[in-house]
Amino acid sequence: MTTLPVAYTAGKVVRDDRAAVDLIAEAHYEHQAEWVLLPVDLLPPDFFRLQTGVAGAIAQKFVNYRMHLAIVGDVSAHEDVSEAFRDWVREANDGRNLWFVPDLATFDERLDSRYGGGSVGAGA
Repeated sequence: MTTLPVAYTAGKVVRDDRAAVDLIAEAHYEHQAEWVLLPVDLLPPDFFRLQTGVAGAIAQKFVNYRMHLAIVGDVSAHEDVSEAFRDWVREANDGRNLWFVPDLATFDERLDSRYGGGSVGAGA
């Protein structure tokens, strides 16, 4: 049985790329996490308007620091008003490093199918 990587759930609002770096450091150094679970309600409204660049800046920090990111929660309202955002969500979910999932159960299922067996260790 393969052990699943540790996931850390963010508890603070991530308004920009500087806050993303702080979150990555906390997840990695304090919790030895490979994944950060970031609830939708901890993201600023500008994250969902791709033209602002906030989403790209935040996501890029996770790529730069080789930390996986799962945005957890319902983003359908944002997908409904932005074709670009809807396309980004679809493309991200086809990848391995950034996922948009509606809930923790879906995250666990995707992680289990990717790594096989075990259960995710979620820090708080």
